Amino acid sequence: MFIMLYFINLIAWCATQKQNFLLIIVDDLRTTLGCYGDDKAYTPNIDGLAKDAAIFSQAFAQQALCAPSRNSFLTSRRPDTIHLYDFYSYWRTDIGNFTTLPQYLKDNGYITKSIGKVFHPGISSNNSDDNPYSWSETPFHPFTERYKDAPVCQTNMRILPAQNLVCPVKISLMPNKTLPDIEILKEAKHFLSNQVENTSPFFLAVGFQKPHIPFKYPQKYLRHHSLQKFEVPRPYRWLENVNSIAYNPWNDLRKRKDITALNLKFPWEKIPKNFARLIIQSYYASVTYIDDLIGKLINHLKVLEFRENTTIILMSDHGWSLGEHAVWAKYSNYDVALKVPLIISIPELTYQKSKEKMNTNNSSEKNQIFINSIVELVDIFPTIADLANISIPVCSNKYIEITCSEGISFMPLIRAALKKESILWKKAAFGQYPRPSIKPSIHPNSDEPRLKEIKAMGYTLRTNKYRYTAWVTFKPETKLPDWNDIIAEELYDHHNDKGENRNVASFKKYIKIKKKLQILLQSNF
Repeated sequence: MFIMLYFINLIAWCATQKQNFLLIIVDDLRTTLGCYGDDKAYTPNIDGLAKDAAIFSQAFAQQALCAPSRNSFLTSRRPDTIHLYDFYSYWRTDIGNFTTLPQYLKDNGYITKSIGKVFHPGISSNNSDDNPYSWSETPFHPFTERYKDAPVCQTNMRILPAQNLVCPVKISLMPNKTLPDIEILKEAKHFLSNQVENTSPFFLAVGFQKPHIPFKYPQKYLRHHSLQKFEVPRPYRWLENVNSIAYNPWNDLRKRKDITALNLKFPWEKIPKNFARLIIQSYYASVTYIDDLIGKLINHLKVLEFRENTTIILMSDHGWSLGEHAVWAKYSNYDVALKVPLIISIPELTYQKSKEKMNTNNSSEKNQIFINSIVELVDIFPTIADLANISIPVCSNKYIEITCSEGISFMPLIRAALKKESILWKKAAFGQYPRPSIKPSIHPNSDEPRLKEIKAMGYTLRTNKYRYTAWVTFKPETKLPDWNDIIAEELYDHHNDKGENRNVASFKKYIKIKKKLQILLQSNF
């Protein structure tokens, strides 16, 4: 009876409150977090947030590339709908005047602010971060962003600083004696301080840049990550029965001076294990750096007494390979590239004031909810709209409707988890990645082909048990795939192959399963 009254009161509270939203987007972050069971991670602040949150263990991006992924989840439209697979088109002028998440909130009384990398800067957001459509105030980008690829990486006092991949630094020696993410934190705190006297609710989107390469971070964070604790993934090799079209040759890494110095033969020669461990170490150190900044941001929220009425969502735009399949970065359809952390802490639902805990025996860990159902980043928009009591309809005709969603709110999953119930949910998450040819190449870039260069599209789905990918021919003129011309297939059985190291697409025992998955994949696209 008590629990029933609690949920009735909770529903009534949600219906009358205009809560704030803090959306934290961490660039290129895979699930290298303590709260996701990674014992090599040092992320005390994100783990602390997760103790009063719902943690989604099976959350997936729609494309493992920054601009397509961000425009996808901020419009709740899949890449095939907004026709953005690269960095060089803007949906409002090229496809349709689709409503964005911040625009929808802004139109419903929210103050909306973008700080850092939220939309991908450049043509894909009209060189304005979709301002003024999406934002109440001018989006903020750090001044020191212009030094992103500057030659400041010092490895030896006798050698001039270089444009390296691995780049721990002393802040005092950096331009302006700071770094972009530190500027982003400062501006976010400034925005929050200015909201104290404001009666309107806010939607603050903060986009931290690391661990995106280059791994430029304060070197003090290395103290949490001794090199000895890291190993290169096993097996450290590309699978023999996987078509080369699936391979991403990590071209962006090859531009860095420390990678160039390895003199690797393109495209198959592997990064030596000793250097590979340095990359992994710096990725983890970069994540710890951002964790520290996130902790300071959340603490400022508490100091200003906003924490009790602010939903916090922490997520990434896609994952990042750390040597799995002997490849690096994103640019693929593998789990490590598409799976993302997704943590959501909701006032009076997962997060409660300590004095209002349901009983004094509850530790904060007991408010932590793990949800294993599959969700997608296109579900973020409708979920936040649901929490704001301004639900958005599901698209029925995606090319005509301006305001609709191709995702669904995952609030029913959270409510069911709180009541320890299970409900039927999505069969699969869907993603895709383009290629200019079957063989890996630098020109055109296999990792980042322009629309006019795309000759094949890898469509992929992930169920709880399998990942199936079909590489099909694709015509950039019509932006349509030819499902009658399947170039290659991949099938991974997650029952016994969580690392996706054994392609069983050609195995006789999997023929029926593969056919069912192919039908499901094709029907979605």
